[in-house]
Amino acid sequence: MVTAALAQDSTHAEFLARLSAAAIERTHHTVRYRPDYVRLPYPNGDVPSNTGVCTDEVVRVYRAVGIDLQKEVHEDMVRNFAAYPHAWQMLPDSNIDHRRVPNLKVFFARNGLKLPMSEDSRDYSPGDIVAWDLGAGITHVGIVVARKGSSGNYMVVHNIGRGPQMEDVLFDWKVIGHYRYYGSHASE
Repeated sequence: MVTAALAQDSTHAEFLARLSAAAIERTHHTVRYRPDYVRLPYPNGDVPSNTGVCTDEVVRVYRAVGIDLQKEVHEDMVRNFAAYPHAWQMLPDSNIDHRRVPNLKVFFARNGLKLPMSEDSRDYSPGDIVAWDLGAGITHVGIVVARKGSSGNYMVVHNIGRGPQMEDVLFDWKVIGHYRYYGSHASE
C-alpha cells in the first residue's frame, strides 16, 4: 500500500513538473488576444495558434502533456450540465465549453482537487491552476510554474491580453479558485 502511494506521489510530482514546463514553453509563442467564438474540430480542436485567451493557454498546456480539456470539459458538461453556469449557453457546445473560466472552475472542482484559496504563497505549487476575479465580472485563469518572482512567490503563466506571459502576479487579483488536475486517467 505504501509503495503504491509513493509511486502515485512520484507520478503526480512528475506530471506537475511536466505541466509547469509546458506552461513556461508557451511563453515563447506569439499570441494575439482574441476572444472570438470559433467553430472548432472535436476532439483536439483549437483556435488558430496565433490567437486565444487565458483559457486557451490552459487548454494548450494540458494538451502538451496529453490531456484534451476540450473533450474532457465538454463530456462532463454533457453528463452534468446542471452543475455548470448557464449565463452564456443553454446547451453544451464543444466549441466554447472549455474556453470559459467559470466552466473550467466547475470542471476542475468536480474532477480534480479543489485547493485552499489562501493568501499564503506556501499553499500554491507548480502545476496548480488559479482563477481570479479581475473586477467588473471579469474572470481570469493561469497556471503556477516552477519559477519564483521577486516577491518570492511562484510565478504564473497566463494570457491577460499580451499573449502567454510568465509573471509574478499570483496575488495581484482576488483568487476565486485554486485547483490541481492530473487528467481523467489519474485514478486508473
